Amino acid sequence: MIPPMISVSALNEAPNVRHGFFTREGGVSTGLFASLNCSPTSGDDPAHIAENRARVAGLFDLKPSALITLSQQHGTQVVTIGPEGVSGAPDLKADALVTAQPGLLLGILTADCAPVLFVDPKAGIIGAAHAGWRGALGGVLDNTLAAMTALGADTDRIAAAIGPCIAVRSYEVGPEFMPLFLEENAENSAFFAPSPREGHHLFDLPGYIARRLARLGLSAVARTPCDTYREESRFFSFRRATQRGEAAYGRALSVILLER
Repeated sequence: MIPPMISVSALNEAPNVRHGFFTREGGVSTGLFASLNCSPTSGDDPAHIAENRARVAGLFDLKPSALITLSQQHGTQVVTIGPEGVSGAPDLKADALVTAQPGLLLGILTADCAPVLFVDPKAGIIGAAHAGWRGALGGVLDNTLAAMTALGADTDRIAAAIGPCIAVRSYEVGPEFMPLFLEENAENSAFFAPSPREGHHLFDLPGYIARRLARLGLSAVARTPCDTYREESRFFSFRRATQRGEAAYGRALSVILLER
């Protein structure tokens, strides 16, 4: 089976750039990891992970070694890959990647957090970020754009796409959560809705990310209409697995490539 993937027009219109937000379908993993689990740290069979990653790379006519992912920390650090290799976090413990080097498949792993892909088509610069609530609030998106502009990108030209993540209807947060966002900007109250539980709220992660990117100067921001928590047959979900008391969960892969 060929792994299905989701793409958005905002990035499809960029010449010499390919991208994809993959679902959990089309791989060889079994059980809780079924089937396109691409995370080396998930506890899945390493042979299955290697095959799944090879399938993704193959769809872009690349060898598996061209696929670069991170040891994600829910932080704000960005890795820049230049002609001499990696800078920013040589051990690849970070939450975003940027490059102007063709032939590299930048990958982000998620299971409810948002994968965000970026491109400045004129400058030939791409980026990929892992944006959960903590990283998004802390500035991982800001830092990704800063790393891209350091390479020569212009925010007026950068297009971004927010991939499948947990939707507002599924994302209940505790009473300590909302004040963190109101402290950053009072207008962030727009991303919270009442929850059936007293003192709790529903949080709109993709809405917050889209607004933050707009505040950073991006005018072309696309969103995928998915809910990783509710769409069990299509997506992995950390929250769903945790609520069920499951011992492990898979991670989906989102990628972007600057072609040679």
